[in-house]
Amino acid sequence: MINWLTGFDDKKINELIINKVNFEIFFKNAKLSPNSKFIKGTIFGCKIEEIENPLTKKVRYLDKLVDELAKGKKVENF
Repeated sequence: MINWLTGFDDKKINELIINKVNFEIFFKNAKLSPNSKFIKGTIFGCKIEEIENPLTKKVRYLDKLVDELAKGKKVENF
């Protein structure tokens, strides 16, 4: 899911983890999927489509995807 959202491959993700980058740097270097704009819904009580801060919105995209996977949604449905 992280690969789909960010365009990072596993090697790059591991590199970012090792370097302990924060979300600002992580998402600054990501090339978000053009389909990420279709991620909708509520996460932590906030409607994703109403979030104005771009970084917060990207983090909530990731939160929502992980949440949906945890609920058993198939990756192919994204």
